Amino acid sequence: MTALLTIIIVLFVAVALWQMVKIFDLAQVGTTNSQIADDHDNKINGYLMIGFLIFIYVITILSFWYLGDLPLMSNAASEHGVEVDNLMIISMVVIFIVQTITQFLLHYFAYKYKGEKGRKALFYADNNTLEFIWTVIPVIVLAGLIIYGLFTWNDIMNIDEDEDPMVIELYAQQFNWKARYSGADNVLGKANVRLIDLDRANILGVDEDDPNAQDDVIVTELHLPVGKPVVFKMRSQDVLHSAYMPHFRAQMNCVPGMVTQFGFTPTITTADMRQNPDMVEKVKDINALRLERKAEIEESGQELVYEFDYLLLCNKICGTSHYNMQMKIIVETQEEFDAWMKEQTTFPNSLN
Repeated sequence: MTALLTIIIVLFVAVALWQMVKIFDLAQVGTTNSQIADDHDNKINGYLMIGFLIFIYVITILSFWYLGDLPLMSNAASEHGVEVDNLMIISMVVIFIVQTITQFLLHYFAYKYKGEKGRKALFYADNNTLEFIWTVIPVIVLAGLIIYGLFTWNDIMNIDEDEDPMVIELYAQQFNWKARYSGADNVLGKANVRLIDLDRANILGVDEDDPNAQDDVIVTELHLPVGKPVVFKMRSQDVLHSAYMPHFRAQMNCVPGMVTQFGFTPTITTADMRQNPDMVEKVKDINALRLERKAEIEESGQELVYEFDYLLLCNKICGTSHYNMQMKIIVETQEEFDAWMKEQTTFPNSLN
């Protein structure tokens, strides 16, 4: 597949260069141009337009078949993820239908009405009915998509405090993540990058005198109880990062100097997701690629992983090791989460 794409790109470059040479020749002022299209040339161009129409349809089908990760659109692991997937699918269907129809009309009419000597084109200076149709229909469709998207976004961002969501801070720095749980009081202690004290292992700049910080817990692996609403408060220590959790359909920028937030409710445990047939096949493909690069991966100090895990990724290019900025997320039952939390060290006890 890679070789085919390379050949196609080379052909496109060659055609582009050829066309540029022709444009240069036509642009020469004061020279006699003998490259006037005749009926034979127009007929060839007409057939080429039909050929290109077939070509783009074939490429589209192959792209869906080989590159379209359609199973990914059915494994949303958060309550709002289903709505996000529906919005994406509707948008893609509308785009695909419009693209299919408009490209067919464009290339078919270029073939049907190709130039012929002595034939004059019939045209309308204006047609109010047609202009009304192709203006109103896109307006209605786009307005519908935008309104649906706004309602979906508002449902995601309007967090219901009555559900008593668990508050967790995601702290981004080049090139790793830290998570800070708010503890039994469910209130995060105050924090500021100016309070960072590496000698005391206060790596997040948490205010040691704040009573709400006394039960905070800082970890490098994120655990979430299934079915429990979570609100993430996000900070960045250095540059712009983006907290991206693809399977939860969650993403929010982490901006230096301010706190952003995003909330969702996880619905599928890690153990259950590992039983998903689509994910099993996907992990097999990823593992095959990792095995090919095993020596390179081990040399770089990374860990080879052979089963599915939710991940928190950075989705902004934040520096040289951006690709490796990730943290594992484990979704588990409330009982498993409570047992894990009891094993963690609170913030005051983690200081030197």
